[in-house]
Amino acid sequence: MMKNYLELIDKSTRGLRYDVTPIFANFQAFSGLVDDLLDLCEGIDFEVVAAIDALGFILGTAIALRTQKPLVTIRKGGKLPVEVEQARFVDYTGLDKSLEMRADALRAQERVLIVDEWIETGAQIRAAIQLIEAQGGKIAAVLTINADQNQATRELGQKYRLISLTRDL
Repeated sequence: MMKNYLELIDKSTRGLRYDVTPIFANFQAFSGLVDDLLDLCEGIDFEVVAAIDALGFILGTAIALRTQKPLVTIRKGGKLPVEVEQARFVDYTGLDKSLEMRADALRAQERVLIVDEWIETGAQIRAAIQLIEAQGGKIAAVLTINADQNQATRELGQKYRLISLTRDL
């Protein structure tokens, strides 16, 4: 895997997150990242890519295009002007938030690859899983650039296939 693009991640950020957007701004780095993420998904059977608002949209779109699969977006609460299903969660900063998805986004039994750029505690991913499973979707795997190592993400990885390019950058 070509991982020298990881050096582009800005670690001089405020708060608990690093900024991965410099990778997206460099075509070769972004392309290498998508290639490496897809290599990690080799052999995983999925029919739909579900991308989480907001940076997950960027990765999810690239994955959907490369794999020629449909893209379902999982939005932050209050954004969709149609009937939605909603899941509430407490994020890594301790704030109450919600995710929502169109009420008709999936067909029963569709195998879904969830994509987000970073997983701190897994709370947002669990909310996305709740939405997908409520529509009868099956979680094929969760794909991310980085999953922090903690009890919550370990539990998530025990229940679902959690694929992370890196651990605790």
